[in-house]
Amino acid sequence: MSTQKNGKLLQGKDLISIGIFSAIYFVLNFICMLLSGLHPVIWILMPALIALVTGNPFLLMCAKVQKFGAVLLMGMVTGLLYFVTGQFTVILLGTFLAACLLGELIRFLGGYKSFLWNAAAFAAFSLGMTGSPLPIWIMRESFLTQISEQGMAESYVSTLRALSSQGMLVVMIVAPVIAAFVGAWIANGMFHKHFKKAGMV
Repeated sequence: MSTQKNGKLLQGKDLISIGIFSAIYFVLNFICMLLSGLHPVIWILMPALIALVTGNPFLLMCAKVQKFGAVLLMGMVTGLLYFVTGQFTVILLGTFLAACLLGELIRFLGGYKSFLWNAAAFAAFSLGMTGSPLPIWIMRESFLTQISEQGMAESYVSTLRALSSQGMLVVMIVAPVIAAFVGAWIANGMFHKHFKKAGMV
């Protein structure tokens, strides 16, 4: 991945880059969120699905903006957009904040330029979306009652109740980490094949 001079503070061009790649990330994220309505398993595994398909915008942003704050801005913009539109609970903001801060720390430790460290930061960042299905375990009955009252099909709610075991909670948390490294590997291949030739990184 090519480099950009590493300054201390985000500048106007950095914010533009973050905005562009955050918009791409959010669109891909939103498509996955819509697909989660098809079946409860897709909802539980939605964070992993998102991690699998969003490696490109995240790592392109990492290549363009090698400064502290880029990951935090991308994650919190996504979390706030979902929260203010009433899509998810405040738990999503908490998980995104924790995941983004961890991602920022990993990037800092890796010096911002290493693909492996940036992939690890992406894995941490991808845990932010676990705040979507996490209420199924944190406030089980009240949350299931709430989505049922909001019009969710009873068969969907019943299946979700049956699937929300402690073992599935572990899967929901571990799967995005694995999927993020796979997504980062796919993105890295595209960097070398397409984006570097186009002068994007």
